[in-house]
Amino acid sequence: MGGPRMGGPRRFNDRRESDLFEKLVRLNRIAKVVKGGRRFSFSALVVVGDRNGRVGYGFGKANYVADAIRKSTERARRNMVTVPRRKSTVPHTVNGVFKGAKVLLKPAAPGTGIIAGGPVRAVMEAAGITDVLSKSLGSQNSMNIVKAAFEGLGGLMDAPTVAARRGKPIQEIWG
Repeated sequence: MGGPRMGGPRRFNDRRESDLFEKLVRLNRIAKVVKGGRRFSFSALVVVGDRNGRVGYGFGKANYVADAIRKSTERARRNMVTVPRRKSTVPHTVNGVFKGAKVLLKPAAPGTGIIAGGPVRAVMEAAGITDVLSKSLGSQNSMNIVKAAFEGLGGLMDAPTVAARRGKPIQEIWG
């Protein structure tokens, strides 16, 4: 009956895909001035993850809010990446930089929680990282902060990768 635009339930083709965590990070109204007045459209930034190490972000623009969110969610699902984790935190300290935004991610002890601002918090929740310390520096642009967080997550290495690079056994690296 009613689809997402009509306010009805959203239907998903793949049952596994519906288990994803979706977080709207930013919704923006854009005004275009035309002969008859202002024409409004909307842009949405969404972070999607399975809370088990896979996370992605998407950006969509449309004339209606629901369409912008739907577009950004679809793009986020297509652009998912796998994030290495150590128990409930990041494996090591890492800096992510995108344009003017800088994001510092540090491992935290179990029970610390997610100490992060809005955009970074959404990324960490979606990735399933429950204990992390972070600091966002530079730009306050939500899109650039999310991209910087993804740059940082992309720079993370798990134990087998580090061990292979150093030519040492995993036990020597992580104890």
